[in-house]
Amino acid sequence: MSPSNDSRYDVIVIGAGAAGMMCAIEAGRRGRRVLLLDKAKKPGRKILISGGGRCNFTNLHASPGHYVSANPHFCKSALARYTQWDFIALLESRGLGWHEKKLGQLFCDQRAPAVVAMLVELCEQAGVIIRSDSAIESIEKDNAFAVTTNTGRYRAASLVIATGGPSVPRMGASDFAIDVARQFGIPTRPFRPGLVPLKLAEADRQRLFGGLAGTAVEAVVGCNGIEFRENLLVTHRGLSGPAILQISSYWRPGDSIRIDLLPDIDAAAWAADIRRQSPDLLLKNALAQLLPRRLAQHLAVTMFADQPIRRFDEATLRRVITTLRTLAVTPTGSEGLRTAEVCLGGIDTDALSSKTMECKRVAGLYFIGEAVDVTGQLGGYNFQWAWSSGWCAGQYV
Repeated sequence: MSPSNDSRYDVIVIGAGAAGMMCAIEAGRRGRRVLLLDKAKKPGRKILISGGGRCNFTNLHASPGHYVSANPHFCKSALARYTQWDFIALLESRGLGWHEKKLGQLFCDQRAPAVVAMLVELCEQAGVIIRSDSAIESIEKDNAFAVTTNTGRYRAASLVIATGGPSVPRMGASDFAIDVARQFGIPTRPFRPGLVPLKLAEADRQRLFGGLAGTAVEAVVGCNGIEFRENLLVTHRGLSGPAILQISSYWRPGDSIRIDLLPDIDAAAWAADIRRQSPDLLLKNALAQLLPRRLAQHLAVTMFADQPIRRFDEATLRRVITTLRTLAVTPTGSEGLRTAEVCLGGIDTDALSSKTMECKRVAGLYFIGEAVDVTGQLGGYNFQWAWSSGWCAGQYV
């Protein structure tokens, strides 16, 4: 779309991702003259890679309890006013289908490009001017905001920052939002990786998972009073998989994580049954009935004496199961922003109105989406925060 020759707008939105496009659409529908700027060549780049290109656009269970923030109450208003059902209805109104994969995760039948195309078309219908390939050079404010880019200088009474956080830097992500906040004296919380693989010390990795990179097992992983039951994946440097990505958002350096490899196994019942039914079975083969074979064999050798079951009394066999249900390990760090799916931290929610997303101290300045200190769990929750926060700001800019 070609920009107007008039450099004055009612609203300038910086960042043509999920939150930015939703905000622009809603503001345009209200009759506001909206300019949407993005440094990428096309809108929605991060949407296009979400869910492996299938776009896990929301979650049936989206609610405040699935978000991490220094103020867990901040997200309640936006999530209540624009819900997962509202976005589902929007998709359906445009002829797009969806399906649930698991745990409430919803994916678009027509995949991510169809979602981006829908949002761009809605922007066009709302009269939004999109300028891609526009790098921001400076932002100033007197009686209005003046935004200078490599493609021109634009002015508006309302400025919305929807540039996300610095996760997935290969997609051009940065901490631009933090820089803008600092310029205007808005308090922030440092960005840190979320939904990210964790690294283990070499000794721990070899003891528990040596030579098993690529092995996956369903497990319960816990830290700081939170736990998730999903697949755990062994990597060359530590652990990944949905269970680890989820818990990483609650983990802090120095914390240990707890791993239950056998969440459905009753130690006493198993010990009695295996001694009675298979006394000549080697321990590694008995454990292979419960765990992936290579993992069972490794643990039997490194953590226990791999002997026939008849050589163990029931108390010892119970301890084997209990040990595998209560593993504890302290990660040495995460894989960092390079592989993080999202960022924790961002604009301090105490500085924003939970109703409008506007800064309390700087009239006309709004922050939405991942730029704000509200981070969802894995499975479509971050998209829902983008839709909800963008929708709310769009009602007021």
